[in-house]
Amino acid sequence: MQTEFRLVLCSCPDKHVAKAIADKVLRARLAACVNISAASTSMYWWDDHIHAEEEVVMQIKTTQQAVTALFDLIQAAHPYDVPELIALPITEGSRDYLAWLEQVTKP
Repeated sequence: MQTEFRLVLCSCPDKHVAKAIADKVLRARLAACVNISAASTSMYWWDDHIHAEEEVVMQIKTTQQAVTALFDLIQAAHPYDVPELIALPITEGSRDYLAWLEQVTKP
């Protein structure tokens, strides 16, 4: 069976929180790489109101096999009641990069 890869998106209130979560994710070998964006404005519905807050976004590269454990770890560590957790399929990538991603996420 061929390994399937995922790009997981998760927003955080700031870089400090994102770095702490990224460290846990990487140490647990649930991802090969986490990129943390610069702060930008997120606008969203919450408690029947539109909110606008500064957030950073983590781009987490992982395997389909690790997604459930990754989501569980992030939900336990995240300060939001409902953290953004979206997994997108990686349909193509360089052979060397995907081999590395698979290698470093093996338990």
